[in-house]
Amino acid sequence: MLVEYRNVRQIRGEGHRRWFSDEYFDLIVWYDGPKPRRTAISGFQLCYGKGGGERALTWRRARGFSHEKVDTGEDGWGGMKSTPILVADGAFDSASVSERFREASKRLDPDIADLVMDKLAEYPGTL
Repeated sequence: MLVEYRNVRQIRGEGHRRWFSDEYFDLIVWYDGPKPRRTAISGFQLCYGKGGGERALTWRRARGFSHEKVDTGEDGWGGMKSTPILVADGAFDSASVSERFREASKRLDPDIADLVMDKLAEYPGTL
């Protein structure tokens, strides 16, 4: 089950940010305004597949969707790990991720869980 982290670092200009996590997902949710005046959800990033083959589906109201895989930085030839980055990855198995998210989100605020489920169903396929 997704559990909320407390005292999440806030980034100026992003609106209020909340972070939820379990063994498979990380969910970051952005709101229009700062806490306590936050209003509507302006976007989210659902990271899935933690522990191997991690990917991130991001939705922002102003920009729409993006889907990336996490390049962990561990495959370099120099022996030292690089910083993980997101790289393009258009393939997204909406049905499988949706089913698993539905179970993991049972204790989330319904406004968050419903929005994420709606957007997972709306995802246009390969970007």
